[in-house]
Amino acid sequence: MNRPDLRVNFAGISLANPVVLLSGCVGFGEDLARLQGFDLSSVGAICLKGTTLTPRSGNPPPRIVETPSGMLNAIGLQNPGAREVVEEILPRIMHWPTQLIANIAGSTVEEYEEVARIFDDSPVAGIEINISCPNVKKGGAAFGSDPLMAARVVAAVRQGTSKPIITKLSPNVTDIRTVAQAALEAGTDGFSAINTLMGMAVDVDKRQAVLGNVQGGLSGPAIKPVALLQVWRVYEVAKPHGIPIMGQGGISNSEDALAFLIAGSSAVGVGTALFKNPLVGGEIVTGIDSYLSRSGLRSVSALTGTLQGR
Repeated sequence: MNRPDLRVNFAGISLANPVVLLSGCVGFGEDLARLQGFDLSSVGAICLKGTTLTPRSGNPPPRIVETPSGMLNAIGLQNPGAREVVEEILPRIMHWPTQLIANIAGSTVEEYEEVARIFDDSPVAGIEINISCPNVKKGGAAFGSDPLMAARVVAAVRQGTSKPIITKLSPNVTDIRTVAQAALEAGTDGFSAINTLMGMAVDVDKRQAVLGNVQGGLSGPAIKPVALLQVWRVYEVAKPHGIPIMGQGGISNSEDALAFLIAGSSAVGVGTALFKNPLVGGEIVTGIDSYLSRSGLRSVSALTGTLQGR
């Protein structure tokens, strides 16, 4: 029997397999690439660190705290700025045997468009729009929680680039489907679901917030049930239009990834699990391949959205 076809066409981006390493967890990938045993070709794509128009130093420390079954982070989009990424960093990594996807953010709609224009003239395969970061003071979650603002950002980015655009959706909303619908109508080519949940940690001895920013984004296995439900909801909006979803939120192994595919994802994102096992992406690909073979499925797309009793 022939092996299953793991290739995925995600919003016009050709992925060798459905596993994507997520923005914020791999930086610009250079440290990971130097890691012994890590094979860049083992994953379908890498989403680069969130990038803004001008450099940002990020939030005051502490920026990360471990929580039960997860992690809170409040990095605050620390990055060197879009032009340095395009002119200095991308030339060093553009030869890698995997797809590179930019992740962009801004404090205003106009900034999003300008950053998109900068990346439009670069070798990245697509652009992920971060309208859902919960630990920055300006922009971030404010755009992702308002359908009208989300639509304005997506429309502006659409004006700024001809590359495929992927809108990263926030779970910190009343109904994620309304934001997804607005982004779809504004021209998004795909979705990432979900970004982190808002949370905080308290030092009871000091009676202070642990994070320097007070609030941060909760990620890891603790949020997987929430993420699965949100992917299933977004799939209701996306499926009739053929818009793919990159499911993410607490994926730690191939069984987690398979659940997201069944719930409606075309690809899956791995993030926090990388801090425990940097090679987990390739292991998940192997697990997906084995499952498809056992199930007699010829492709990843044959599994997407097959949840029973919908």
